[in-house]
Amino acid sequence: MELNDLHTAPKDAEVNPTPAPEAAIDDAADAPAAQAPATQTTLDDLKVAEAMADAIEKSSAPAEVREPMTRAEVMARLAELAKAPAADVSADEVARMKQLFYQSHNDMLATARQEFIDAGNDAEAFQPPVDPDEETAKALLNEIKEKKAALRAEQEAAREANLAKKQAIVDELLTMSADTDNVNRHYTRAKDLQTEFKAIGEVPASKAAEIWKKYQEAVEHFYDQWKVNKELRDYDFKKNLAEKQLLIDEATALIAEPDVVTAFKRLQDLHDKWREVGPVAKEIREETWGRFKDASAAINKRYQAFFEERKASERANEEAKTELCNQAEAIEFAQASTYAAWETITKQVLELQAKWKTIGFASRKANTALFNRFRAACDRLFAAKAAFYKTMKDELADNLARKTALCEKAEALKDSTDWRKTTDELVKIQKEWKTIGPVAKRHSDSIWHRFQSACDAFFDRKKKEVTDTRSEERANLKAKREILESLRALNADDCATPRAEAVNAVKELRAKWQTIGFVPFREKDKLQEAYRTVVGELFDKLDLNESRQRQYSRSDRQTSDRGDSSANGGSRERLARTLEQRKSELQTYENNMGFLNAKSKSGDAMLKQMERKMQSLRDEIEELRNKIALLDSKR
Repeated sequence: MELNDLHTAPKDAEVNPTPAPEAAIDDAADAPAAQAPATQTTLDDLKVAEAMADAIEKSSAPAEVREPMTRAEVMARLAELAKAPAADVSADEVARMKQLFYQSHNDMLATARQEFIDAGNDAEAFQPPVDPDEETAKALLNEIKEKKAALRAEQEAAREANLAKKQAIVDELLTMSADTDNVNRHYTRAKDLQTEFKAIGEVPASKAAEIWKKYQEAVEHFYDQWKVNKELRDYDFKKNLAEKQLLIDEATALIAEPDVVTAFKRLQDLHDKWREVGPVAKEIREETWGRFKDASAAINKRYQAFFEERKASERANEEAKTELCNQAEAIEFAQASTYAAWETITKQVLELQAKWKTIGFASRKANTALFNRFRAACDRLFAAKAAFYKTMKDELADNLARKTALCEKAEALKDSTDWRKTTDELVKIQKEWKTIGPVAKRHSDSIWHRFQSACDAFFDRKKKEVTDTRSEERANLKAKREILESLRALNADDCATPRAEAVNAVKELRAKWQTIGFVPFREKDKLQEAYRTVVGELFDKLDLNESRQRQYSRSDRQTSDRGDSSANGGSRERLARTLEQRKSELQTYENNMGFLNAKSKSGDAMLKQMERKMQSLRDEIEELRNKIALLDSKR
């Protein structure tokens, strides 16, 4: 956001805190591009410039004199950084390339504006020309940022994994220490674990000291428990002492390192190595650690003095920025009622902004407060100037009304069971939603959640409907396959089941088959064909038709003996009634088929389900007709 356009921002707009040095590369990529003349520098650009300056200032490399770079050289270097591995890209260099590019960009805009004014034009009418390299620079910076972010995420995941591995080693060491009777047998394993612990890479910085302390305590506890082989333990202590002595020597040498930042960073590496080295003899542990700690204290003292000098510079910057805040707050604009008056006042503020840009960072806490104070003074100026410009309220309100109407349409459809038609309608509504512009920020989240909830309600119900149907069909498929296996077992050549039992079993299995519902459509024909085949073979094998005739003959004779001539008639009437019911059901399904289409997945599934039901009815009708024909043949 530009300072001269701050009137468009809400008064409670959030101000990003001052970026940390390690985040400088992200700020360089995310910083908004300058779109105003050089004389209208933005506060966000000021923040970015300060972040880059701070990142460069904190660099461990000593300052070097660089030859001025041309724009072409800056763009070429950005392209090289974008292609380079993320680990080889310096945040300081990216920030410097960003600064050099926008310095060139602003110089170009300033020159164009001055030429426009020198030609006799009104400065307010100046329109900044398009910088052909700006979009390319933004894209390159964003590419660098994404690569660095991916690298950081990968490194963090590796550190977490390393922490888990080290914790597992600590736990195993403690377990072995508790086994006091066999602690001597664990010595080789303990040594292997120490080697493994040292070979594991970095862990999260916040956990490094804690896990090292746990490891040291576990190792020391193991050695305190280990009493049998004193010579091996003493050898290990001696080796560890030699390694720690080398670290003490390196730390002592760092006291004379000219670059205090480099010395401090190198000291942190030495501390990491110290944690990896095992314990020394108990009687010299404190003395050994004391020597290393004293060397560390000397380096830390120099490092502290370095930052004390930096704080003095930050205090001077704080005083200079406070004076600019006072000047900005002293500007009177309540009586300004002409373009000329506003131009004069705007020029004063822009001059103050230019001075602000030349001042370095104050302390982190004061710098944010001063920035908020300076920005508030500018906000008051441009809030008054905003009366000369048209706002976007009407358009935002119209977009809200259109999106509210779409929400109402979606909510009216969310309980529909017409899956195909409703799906098409909701997809159409979603496409229309995307064509509508933004709404006011205070309504943005609520209107979106309202629309999304209505759409999700319908599609979740649709998904559940399809899922339930498929689950039932899979269960039916399993049940019919079990029946089919039972029939095949009765049809097997080695089946020893007596014929009467086999006949009853076939009848029971066929009756059970008829009670089971639909199966997946792609399995229906194959399953039905297998069923018909095995039943036909069993009819032949068991001579089931002849058996059925004898059964009816016996029934006829028994009925004749009793003088009851209506028994078969009653059975036939019952079968006839059932036959008419099944034919009526089949006719209903056939009529309904004419009203359906298969243009969607849900419609296709419904058609297949109805076809399976119709085929089942046809099979049952055929079987009922056979039964009636058999009864008629015995009359």
